[in-house]
Amino acid sequence: MTKASMLHLTFQLTHSPPLSISQIYTMRLSLTVSALLASSAVAFVPPMPSTRQATHLASARIPDNVRKSLSADQLKTLEVAAEQASKAAAADLDPWFGEAEADDGSFASFSSLESMTGKPAAAGGTSGAQDFLEANPYFDQSNIPLNTYKNKEPHTGKIVSVKRIVGPKATGETCHIIIDHGGAMPYWEGQSYGVVPPGINPKNGKPNNVRLYSIASTRYGDDMKGQTASLCVRRATYWCPELKAEDPAKKGICSNYLCDAKPGDSVALAGPTGKVMLIPEKTPEADLIMVATGTGIAPYRTFVRRLFVEDTPARKAFKGLAWLFLGVANKDSLLYDDEWQEVKKAYPNNFRVDYALSREQENKKGGKMYIQDKMEEYADEIFDRLSKGAHIYFCGLKGMMPGIQDTLERVAQEKGIEWKDMLEGLKKNHQWHVEVY
Repeated sequence: MTKASMLHLTFQLTHSPPLSISQIYTMRLSLTVSALLASSAVAFVPPMPSTRQATHLASARIPDNVRKSLSADQLKTLEVAAEQASKAAAADLDPWFGEAEADDGSFASFSSLESMTGKPAAAGGTSGAQDFLEANPYFDQSNIPLNTYKNKEPHTGKIVSVKRIVGPKATGETCHIIIDHGGAMPYWEGQSYGVVPPGINPKNGKPNNVRLYSIASTRYGDDMKGQTASLCVRRATYWCPELKAEDPAKKGICSNYLCDAKPGDSVALAGPTGKVMLIPEKTPEADLIMVATGTGIAPYRTFVRRLFVEDTPARKAFKGLAWLFLGVANKDSLLYDDEWQEVKKAYPNNFRVDYALSREQENKKGGKMYIQDKMEEYADEIFDRLSKGAHIYFCGLKGMMPGIQDTLERVAQEKGIEWKDMLEGLKKNHQWHVEVY
C-alpha cells in the first residue's frame, strides 16, 4: 500500500453465513492487539457490530505527524501484523475474504482460499480496468468473445511459466502453462485457445496445424488482471515396443513444444473458440455435473474458480451443486487435487468431487474403475438432478463417451426410462454439453 497523509486501514470481512456479534468482537480484539503490538501510535476505531454479510471490523488511523516518524519498515510491519492477525482470527471461519484499504484507495487483500494460488483473492469484484471482462448483466452470453485472432493471423503471446503438476508415478507428464496475451485475447470460462506450433509438418511440407486446448483459468487469468490464460497440457509421446523406447517421429508436436517452452518464449495463439461448455449463469440455482478424463479437467477448473474462488458476480449468485467426476490412472495422475480439496472444505454443501482411479480402484464387478463405473455408483442421484434441470458436461478423450453413454442407457432402462427420449430432452433444454477430442 502507498503512504497517505493519514494512513487509514479498514479491515472488512465477507463471510457466509453472516457472523455472530461475538465472532465480530473476537476478530476486532485480535486485530486491535496485533496493531498495538506493531505500533503504540495506532488508534483503533471499532464501529457498532453488524450481522450483515459484509462486516466492517475495525479502522486503524495513524496521524500524519506520527506516520512521518515511522520508517517504511515500521509501516510495513504494521500492515503485515494486522493482515496476519486477521487471518489468524478468521482461521475457523471458512470461507472468508478480507481487505485493508488506505485513504488513497490502494488496498491489499487476503483470504482463506489464498493458498490455492499463492496470491490473494480478487478484491472488489470486477472493478476498474476489469469491467470489460464481465457482460452487463453478467450472465448475458450474447456477445461472447469469438475468434478474435484467426489461425492464419495469430496473436503472439509470451510464456510466463511451465509447471509439471503430476506426481512421479503418473502415467505421463502434464503441465500447467501460463501464457501472457497482454489482454488482447479475452475469453470466457469453457472456451479454448488454438496454439500454432512453429515449424513445418514433414509429412506435407506445410506449416503445422493449429491445436485446440481448453483454457484452464478464468477470464481473469491466474494473474487476476485479465492479462494471462492458462492451459493444461499432457505431453504426447509414443512408446515403440520394437525399439523399447519413445519414437520421436510420433510424438505430439504441439504438446511437446508447449511442455518444453521456457519463460519469455513466444507462442502463436488463435481464438478464443467454443460456446458449448459455457456456465449457465442465467440459472444460478442449476446443478452442474462435470465429467472429465485427464486434461479434460481444464474447463472445470475455470468453472470452480469462477463460482467459488474468485470474487465474481457469478460466485455471489451461484446456489446449486457443482459435482466433479475425474477419471485418471492413479493418485499421482490427479490434476489440481489441492484446489478441489480447498473448495470442498470451504463449500461442503455446494461442491463435490469423485475420482475414478483405473489402476488403483475396482468397480463393483471387480474390474478396473473407469469414469462410467464411478458415475454408475451415483446413478440415482445423477438422474434425479438431471430431471430437475441439472447441466451435465463431458470433456476429455472421445473414447470415454461410448462407455458413459452405454452405462447411462442401461441405467435408464433399469429405471423404465427411454434413454433416447431423455437424451433428446437434455439436448433440447441445453443441459447436455460435450467437448471431446
